[in-house]
Amino acid sequence: MNLIIVESPTKARTIKRFLDKNNKVLATKGHIRDLPKSRMGIDTDTFEPEYITIRGKGEVLNELKKNAKKADNIYIATDNDREGEAIAWHVAKVLGIEGKKNRIEFNEITKKAIVESIKNPRTVDGKLVDSQQARRMVDRLVGYGISPLLWKKVKNKLSAGRVQSVALMIICEREEAILAFVPEEYWTIKGNFPFEDEILEMDLKQVIIDEKIKPIKISTEDEKDTIINTLKKGRYTVLSNEKRSRNKKPYPPFTTSQMQQEANKRLNFKSAQTMRIAQTLYEGVDIGLKGRVGLITYMRTDSTRISDEAAKKCGEFIEQKYGKNYYNGVRNYSNKKKNTQDAHEAIRPTDVSNTPAMIKAHVSDQEYKLYRLIWNRFVQSQMADAKISTAKLSVVNGTYIFKAEFKELIFDGFMKVDGVESGFTETDISKLKKGVELTAKSVKGTQNFTKPPARYTEATLIKTLEEEGIGRPSTYAPIISTLSARHYIKIERKSISPTDLGMLVNTILKESFPSIINVKFTAKMEDQLDEISLGNKEWKKVLQDFYADFRSDLDKAEDEIKKIEIKDEVSETKCDQCGRMMVFKQGPFGKFLACPGFPECKNTKSIVEGTGVSCPNCKKGEIIKKKSKRGRIFYGCDQYPECEYIAQNKPIKETCPKCNSMLTEKNYASYKLIQCSACDFEEKRAKESTPSSK
Repeated sequence: MNLIIVESPTKARTIKRFLDKNNKVLATKGHIRDLPKSRMGIDTDTFEPEYITIRGKGEVLNELKKNAKKADNIYIATDNDREGEAIAWHVAKVLGIEGKKNRIEFNEITKKAIVESIKNPRTVDGKLVDSQQARRMVDRLVGYGISPLLWKKVKNKLSAGRVQSVALMIICEREEAILAFVPEEYWTIKGNFPFEDEILEMDLKQVIIDEKIKPIKISTEDEKDTIINTLKKGRYTVLSNEKRSRNKKPYPPFTTSQMQQEANKRLNFKSAQTMRIAQTLYEGVDIGLKGRVGLITYMRTDSTRISDEAAKKCGEFIEQKYGKNYYNGVRNYSNKKKNTQDAHEAIRPTDVSNTPAMIKAHVSDQEYKLYRLIWNRFVQSQMADAKISTAKLSVVNGTYIFKAEFKELIFDGFMKVDGVESGFTETDISKLKKGVELTAKSVKGTQNFTKPPARYTEATLIKTLEEEGIGRPSTYAPIISTLSARHYIKIERKSISPTDLGMLVNTILKESFPSIINVKFTAKMEDQLDEISLGNKEWKKVLQDFYADFRSDLDKAEDEIKKIEIKDEVSETKCDQCGRMMVFKQGPFGKFLACPGFPECKNTKSIVEGTGVSCPNCKKGEIIKKKSKRGRIFYGCDQYPECEYIAQNKPIKETCPKCNSMLTEKNYASYKLIQCSACDFEEKRAKESTPSSK
């Protein structure tokens, strides 16, 4: 009998499908050994870790040991990354099979990949294990070193982490820039020029001064009025019309960070949510007649590489579905970024013939959306370029020059998959030769103010972390989740901002540990961990060098950081048990009200956020904002449990113009969708855009 050991029960069920009864597949259900939670667990003289069996894993280990004794061969098929390698090492130690060729790896959960991996087992890679041990121990030294200091000097239950604290610093620095920003007034002038069946919209961009063309800056309303009055007296003629053709290339298939960024921008998924769904797609989903299938390749990767076989099959699929003119041969994407490990392929479908339409009925809506995003990106990556004709038009009136760029789509190429992007014109702009006169339908000025830097979204923060070399594909989602769970940041409408507590903790950490809480150190540590994985550095030496400086900073901070008292914010609600004014507290599911007389008075209350809308069900209560145990926002009647009315979208005070029922609103990136709760009425309304850089 062969015993195959994986991490996940879902992964085990998928693999079982491809193997006969001579193979038994068991799951460790994650890590089986780790450093103890109750103490440091590291000897800071020898840097020897103390590993213990994780609580609750005794039964799992007993089953593994029992089946290992019966097995002729044992194969450890944990995930194909450093953390998976470390788990494989722990399993091998527990089962007493270290040093043997029992480690198998595959990038996708398909029968061919699994059978092939069993034919080619290898030993556990000690260099990868050492790199993961070093990461775990550096993080433990920082976390268990700084956190008690924060408890003592600031507030109990605070914590700090090597990578998370740098991410917090980046978020706080952006917030400081926003707070320090002073807006400046400026005006823009836009002209609308009828041509054939289209209105050509053009911006006033330049002015001719002393026979030189210079960018124009309009600072006041008086300047704007003067320019518009001058334009009214002159004539508009075409100054130049430069036409050129270009090819637009498709993007490469997804890496982990790119998948997280696109899922956040296009699907509004949080990074942790994206990884959770991707894990399910990787481990296997039952898709009807084909049974349980791993739909995508391994989802933690920094590579854009794909296998020759996958590229070839994709090419055949493209020619069959879209036509031969949509495929010009295999596209290879190189990994040019520094620190790319290139351990796995890019994220792609395991079988391109499993189209999103085919699997839609068998998966959840979220799984379908993410799979479609991955499938589309992969297929597009192998398709022909789109061909675009661009006309750069300049129109002059006296000394003022209006400019605009117009795009015409010649061939849609890879855009065929996901739909042609907006912004293309069907008007033949090439007819507008130099000297042709145009008539302005309207010329209007708009007042603007320069805007502060945009707050980070999860997408832009992950992009920044990747560019700065902070963390790795597997760490981006946990970084954001950890900062949010600690209440150091808040995420509202995709925008990330630090809380007052986050700003305070960041200030203390930056001032007390400048050599550690900085971008360069964090990126350098990632480089050193990479060097360990390649066998170029000795892991305990890296730990020794790090800890010497860290211990010195820790001792200095202990003496220099003064005790800081954080007072709870007082509410306007009186405790109905003792009469004190209740204060705001932060709990696992958000803010709540608590009596400051604790422990004498233990009274607490939830914070109710009303909508001012009467319940359409019972007619007595008010619809209030609520939060589920998983943190999901919904709206319900304040008379619950007598009234169980629930609405997913926020009710508004207006009533439906068609049936007079309650209206709700749902926020999208650039508009609000107003919908009736009873009939088919809906209406799009403009909303203010989020802050962005000028």
